[in-house]
Amino acid sequence: MALLTPMTGLSVALGLIEAQQTTLHPQVGRIFVHTLDHQSSALLPEHVAAPPTAPVTYHAHLQGHPDLPRWLRYTQRSPHQPGFLYGTARTEDRGRQVIEVVAYNRDSFDTTQQRLVLLIGDPEGPLLPYQAEFLVCSHDVEEVLPSAPASRFLTALGGLWEPGELQLLNITSALDRGGRVPLPIEGRKEGVYIKVGSASPFSTCLKMLVSSDSQARCARGQPPLLSCYDSLAPHFYVDWCNVSLVDKSVPEPADEVPIPGDGILEHDPFFCPPTEATPRDFLTDALVTLLVPLLVALLLALLLAYIMCCRREGQWKRDLATSDIQMVHHCTIRGNTEELRQMAASREVPRPLSTLPMFNVRTGERMPPSVDIAQVPLILDQH
Repeated sequence: MALLTPMTGLSVALGLIEAQQTTLHPQVGRIFVHTLDHQSSALLPEHVAAPPTAPVTYHAHLQGHPDLPRWLRYTQRSPHQPGFLYGTARTEDRGRQVIEVVAYNRDSFDTTQQRLVLLIGDPEGPLLPYQAEFLVCSHDVEEVLPSAPASRFLTALGGLWEPGELQLLNITSALDRGGRVPLPIEGRKEGVYIKVGSASPFSTCLKMLVSSDSQARCARGQPPLLSCYDSLAPHFYVDWCNVSLVDKSVPEPADEVPIPGDGILEHDPFFCPPTEATPRDFLTDALVTLLVPLLVALLLALLLAYIMCCRREGQWKRDLATSDIQMVHHCTIRGNTEELRQMAASREVPRPLSTLPMFNVRTGERMPPSVDIAQVPLILDQH
């Protein structure tokens, strides 16, 4: 009887099988869309049939990294709908990239891993210097990623453009551009930006959309000027005020590279600094700056000390200038005052009636004022 190792048991429990590998060839500057559904991933072993209605979710990441590369996005509306890997590679993304996709069956908890090998290369065919981007408000991003809606959009757009081959360059959800999630009202969509390129110049109809008159009407909340028939309606509702046109047929002038100089200014008659500076002794200036304020402060301190200390008359000088009679009178008054203060300190005098309480603060009982002993006559018959 064979024994299962822990790793073997874990693999059987999760339903893992050998990862499938698919090679894809995205092109720089062209939209890349890969659909993840039941047909693109084996969700169950070969001897078990995968039900087409099983809820499946996907997790995709760059091999060796926790997330997708910066040019690639993933979206899936619900587990019962397919997922999409989409994006537009740039020039610096050329080369080989491996995307690992893990599919989860929400009913049976089976897990399947798939490996996508992306060989990103340069696009084939003519250049597409004329590019236009449209905001389609009537669709979500996963509704235009399949090939059928995208082809229908290009066919309808052909009535607004000069004859020529149109190609999809990029598809971006309006939420990725700062849009808001719409209210759960029937018919409200998130919106999607669709970028189209062509080798043919823009038509007069498209040029009129970005004219100053059309922009002024859009600023006032009015529809822009459209000189041709709207061939995108009613299947695609386009916000014509958010149409942008990019013309790359004329190369942009290269920025001038600054040339470093020798660091010497050119001759200027208004700016002629001296080439040599005569030596100068700053010791005298420093002494004048420091010593003069110190001397002034010292003089002021001496003057204040003379006034406060040397100009005082003193008690002895004041006594000599006062007459003897005035001094005796002053001393008598002062002595009598001290004697009265001593006698008042030892005398027991009752408190004034105005300071006595008229009622008990704690009980609230009114009490008559106490009798002042000082008002009682010495002889009772004299009251």
